[in-house]
Amino acid sequence: MTAATTTATRSRNVRKVLGSLGVIGAAAAVAGMGTFGSFTDSTTPLAASVTSGTLSLDLAGLNENLSISAANLVPGDSVATRFNLENSGTVDMAAIGLGVTASPSSVLDTDKVNGLKLAIDSCSVSWTVAPNNTFTCAGTTKSVLAPTAATSTTTLANLNSLAAGKSDNLVVKLSLPEAAGNEFQGKTSTLSLVFTGTQKTGTTR
Repeated sequence: MTAATTTATRSRNVRKVLGSLGVIGAAAAVAGMGTFGSFTDSTTPLAASVTSGTLSLDLAGLNENLSISAANLVPGDSVATRFNLENSGTVDMAAIGLGVTASPSSVLDTDKVNGLKLAIDSCSVSWTVAPNNTFTCAGTTKSVLAPTAATSTTTLANLNSLAAGKSDNLVVKLSLPEAAGNEFQGKTSTLSLVFTGTQKTGTTR
């Protein structure tokens, strides 16, 4: 065997050995994957029970229907009815507002100066009604809504029903000012009064 042949044979053997090592190394790397272990632990559950509150505002008529009807109203006349405003929910309210709309509408409600005026008062006890449909309070009277234009949106004052489970004895009165002129004759307006409660701002408990 010549020296050149010996050198070529050795080179081939070296390449075979290196190739074998490469295969073995790859096999070892694959075999090593998944062989690492670790310990784990977890806590017991933290129980969190949450119940949402209920915001509920109700109207309750007392002997009369929840409506006011008046025919042949003349300047200086008024008409009224009593009812209870109840917070039947489980959470307090930040405010209670009143929105009044008219349909059909007329100068009776569109004239903000001489048109119909709306007022609401509360009594610390139940209102007493007289045969002529007037109401008297044997307790303490507070103004919930001072006389204002009949169709408006406003926030009411002095209400116990802001608190959950509380209620107010209210009388709502509509009046036609004495300054109303002939243009108010023979007109009709039907008013819708909607009371809306707003929750207090949420806090961290």
